[in-house]
Amino acid sequence: MVVESESERSSAVRRGLPWYAFGLANLAVILVLSLAFWWLLADPQWSPLGLYPQPITAALFWVILVTVFVGFNLEFAGFGRLKQPVRGVAAIAVIIVVAVLILIIFARGWGTFDPAFAAGREGGLGYQTASLFVLFGFLIFVMAVINWGHWPWSAVGLKQPWLGIAEIGVMTIPTFILFAFFALPGLASWAQPGHVIMEVNTTIGFFYSIVVSVIITGLLTENWPWRLAGPGGRTALASTIGNLVLGTVLYFILLGIAHLIMSPADIAALGSGVGVMAAEIGVCWAFWMILWANAFGNWPTKFTPVVNYVVRIVVTFVLGVLTFAVYSYWAAQNVLHEPQLVGSVYGNALGFIDWMVMFTLFYVVCLGSFGLPAMKAGAPAAAESTTEV
Repeated sequence: MVVESESERSSAVRRGLPWYAFGLANLAVILVLSLAFWWLLADPQWSPLGLYPQPITAALFWVILVTVFVGFNLEFAGFGRLKQPVRGVAAIAVIIVVAVLILIIFARGWGTFDPAFAAGREGGLGYQTASLFVLFGFLIFVMAVINWGHWPWSAVGLKQPWLGIAEIGVMTIPTFILFAFFALPGLASWAQPGHVIMEVNTTIGFFYSIVVSVIITGLLTENWPWRLAGPGGRTALASTIGNLVLGTVLYFILLGIAHLIMSPADIAALGSGVGVMAAEIGVCWAFWMILWANAFGNWPTKFTPVVNYVVRIVVTFVLGVLTFAVYSYWAAQNVLHEPQLVGSVYGNALGFIDWMVMFTLFYVVCLGSFGLPAMKAGAPAAAESTTEV
């Protein structure tokens, strides 16, 4: 880890940007990177690689999950002594290589024995089947960090990288159980209609709503109200039950928002698949929450906790809904050249908006907003410590 003198840090902060300018500068870099690499690697019309929608979407999901492993669970163990931008570039390179290896193992390895995961399955369904593991992984592995605080591994004195290794190893078990019960029955090659707990699109919408709950409480409300239950296992239990309840409520709220934004004809055309729209709006909200906590200093921080929390939730929610509307009704068709979903709705927000989440994690978290001035003294991040991803 690079150690700066106190005078160097103070000077850099004094020369830095106000919180809102720092956040907007990060957003501009993320937009440029996201669009440039989209047009090069994923765009269904402009990219020469022909990777859209699969396997590029599956690769994207695995990259995000491996980023969670490296940056959240392992807390960049092994990279701390490197200076930026070498540190960030090295972490990103490792993340991409590991993610691609996982993708290949599922599609070309496991898929050889089980056609449900095969790369050649029609419509890229083999890639989708395996990548749904990431949905449950993003829920379980992120919750273990930002809600549980690495409990119980931190409580027994484990240090990195062993803390992260233990966390990843143990939490893979509940992740796989959720995947086996809620995803495989609807997507496996042996799946039979009607023999599922939830239809696939409903599963995606419902569990992503719980992910949204985890991010709201872990980032915007600094683990409130779960932390009121007490330390360690009590917070972990409260957050697990609480996120399930809050996530269920959010699922219906987000579906309600979808019904307000989309026309009745578009809703009818989606039929039983309308549940996925909760996830599509949810991922737009999640993008802004992650960016807000890490690039906008989790503003505001100087009011009472309740006011701080409410303002953060309202601001990021409004930005998320607006992002969903702009993406679905304009950008997906005219900028990203994605195909029609139904009626006047285009694209899949779980693709491109997750693409922006990935570049947020790469640039802001892995690279530490390299190249931008620091946030000025007195800005939210300097005023109050928050739990960030």
